[in-house]
Amino acid sequence: MLDFAAARRMMVDCQVRTSDVTDLRLIAAMLSVPRERFVPKASAELAYLDTDLPVGAGARALIKPMVLAKLLQAAEIKETDHVLIVGCTTGYSAAVIAQLAGSVVALEEDPELARLATDNLQALGARNVTVANGPLVAGWPDGAPYDVILLDGAVEFVPEVLLRQLKAGGRLLGVVGRPPTSKATLFRSSGADASGRHIFDAAAPALPGFAKPPAFVF
Repeated sequence: MLDFAAARRMMVDCQVRTSDVTDLRLIAAMLSVPRERFVPKASAELAYLDTDLPVGAGARALIKPMVLAKLLQAAEIKETDHVLIVGCTTGYSAAVIAQLAGSVVALEEDPELARLATDNLQALGARNVTVANGPLVAGWPDGAPYDVILLDGAVEFVPEVLLRQLKAGGRLLGVVGRPPTSKATLFRSSGADASGRHIFDAAAPALPGFAKPPAFVF
């Protein structure tokens, strides 16, 4: 049987640290969360590979550990921050962020994935995480405003409704665009509007509901 603790350390040492992730709180969180718990049992021994891992019906998956780690480092999450995760799937990103933030809302629109996330997070004692079930594209206004919003997957566009759920000075991060030109992007809110900048090249499984509407052609 695979030594999951050793595999977890190898993931952090060979995928995360080598990608210029130096935040010690984040590294400690990724070393402590058992990623194998958040994938189907048949895939447990694949949990620490440098790849996106399918977790449900359709194209839903956990994003690569390296991509998640770089997004979270760029988010600069503080111990007092209130965080929204859009598309939490089975709860892995929420379990990591729970160790960095004061409170977390983990939003998932698939009822079965939301149930799995709830069970997984309760089993790990992540008491500062609330799992919410609803359309991802709408965010979770009942918990707004947020210091940080993480898009836990790729989107073709970022809806204004999500940016409006940020506090002034808040950050939204995710992979934006279509492969092979998609980019990890950081948006910062000034209160009245938000501006974005690319932070690194990245790809991730698409989140449902974020396909860009087709342009009208004369």
